[in-house]
Amino acid sequence: MFKKLAIVFIAVFCVLLAVPTMLPNLAPYFPKWIEPIPLGLDLKGGAQLLLEVDTNTMFQEKAEQLYEETRSALIDRSKGVVRFSNLRNHDGVVSLVVRNEDEVGEAKGRLKSAFGNTVDISSDGKTITLSYSDKQKEEMQQDALARSIEIVRRRIDALGTKEPSIQSQGGKYILVQLPGVDNPERIKELIGQTAKMTFHLVNESVSMEQIQSGRAPAGTELLPYIDAPDSVIPVYSRVEVSGESLKDSQADFDQHNMPVVSTVFDASGARRFAKLTTEHVNERFAIVLDGKVLSAPVIREPIPGGRGQISGGFSLQGAKDLAVLLRSGALPAPLQVIEERTVGAGLGADTIAGGKIGAIAGVIFIFIFLLLVYRGFGVIAMISLMVNLGMIVGLTALFGATLTLPGVAGIVLTLGMAVDANVLPFERIRDEVRAGTPPLRAVNLGFERAMKAVLDGNLTTLICGLVLFQFGAGPIRGFAVTLSIGILTTLFTCVWLTRVLVEWYMNGKNKKIGFVGGKK
Repeated sequence: MFKKLAIVFIAVFCVLLAVPTMLPNLAPYFPKWIEPIPLGLDLKGGAQLLLEVDTNTMFQEKAEQLYEETRSALIDRSKGVVRFSNLRNHDGVVSLVVRNEDEVGEAKGRLKSAFGNTVDISSDGKTITLSYSDKQKEEMQQDALARSIEIVRRRIDALGTKEPSIQSQGGKYILVQLPGVDNPERIKELIGQTAKMTFHLVNESVSMEQIQSGRAPAGTELLPYIDAPDSVIPVYSRVEVSGESLKDSQADFDQHNMPVVSTVFDASGARRFAKLTTEHVNERFAIVLDGKVLSAPVIREPIPGGRGQISGGFSLQGAKDLAVLLRSGALPAPLQVIEERTVGAGLGADTIAGGKIGAIAGVIFIFIFLLLVYRGFGVIAMISLMVNLGMIVGLTALFGATLTLPGVAGIVLTLGMAVDANVLPFERIRDEVRAGTPPLRAVNLGFERAMKAVLDGNLTTLICGLVLFQFGAGPIRGFAVTLSIGILTTLFTCVWLTRVLVEWYMNGKNKKIGFVGGKK
């Protein structure tokens, strides 16, 4: 008896989970953790963005970084300086000429130690060439795509956007779907920023004439202020601390109640930042974001502990957005919005309305058929089918899955299989009744002999659903979710619930079973 009550309790609990979705007016009366199923873009409407990962710019930046790191490796004074000339970067290929042929081996050793297997290093006489192979570029592109997807996801999640769909397309595209978002401008602005932050010392020796002429000394860059592009500040090209060392960033207020961004470095970044502020007291350093200076304060005292503040005349919203950008990490490559579409909710509303009408009509016809053919057992089968539908909706809501049009198709397919799973035991019972088996015995034998076929059919379908979920993406995964949940609920209702209801209906007595085509 306890087992039967447990089965009924599980069924009722799962159906109750579906109430906020199926009857939204009753949602306020349920706990907050029981939420309606979020609808996908095709049902709810929203914005869709197609982003392109600018790998060409990424390769250019990689080549420039390779150029600077090559110079640093060869002029490392702790190991001795390797004399060279004609260091240049041409179309992503870095080359140099070692002045002394006897130092070629030393130069190659240092470069291999610095870059490992990430760069192809070759030599021809005294000329050394560094470049990325096609295979290395492909790996870099794939890594950039994967990292970009993760960073975009962090930025969108930080804005509180519910149930976004972010997936790769092709080798360098990212498809972003934002259900319920009518104006994606702010999201586009956040996504489009690379958010590469670096800390540089300011070169105070650069004269105003050099700044006005735009001619900076070697190793110095003239960068514009983010809020005043006409004003530039000379900063050393060397990166003292990288934004990659940031562990956290939050919008805050300073002592003057002005919005700022509070930052926390990791252990390595904290050491470098403390060293920078200790060795350069009373000097200026620039905080640079995507090639523009946020601020260039004077270091008044050493800053240990890895905590700091970034000020720049932010609004509160600007400080929050910058904190989100820094916290989510810098994009490995710029992203370009190449396609933007706004999907109205009208199609989804029409689909839902049409689906309701179709579902009601289908339920009526199925009920009539089951009632005519299986009489009282048909009513039980219909109850089991409705409970099955409620369990599918309830568990989908509990798991936080998004309902899409393919997901609706998965539910419809599952319900069709559920009708079949309930009919199979009844047909076996009818066979037993025809053979003259007593009703109670016929019921037990009918369920026992039908279970193998029911389990085989549904478990094989469940395996397909799990494979689709694991390897599919987007609409395919949405279909796989509802299909897999539906298979599990079908097995539960057919194997246990329907049998419990039949046994209660029989009430331990050999009632006559009035199946059409059966012996009464």
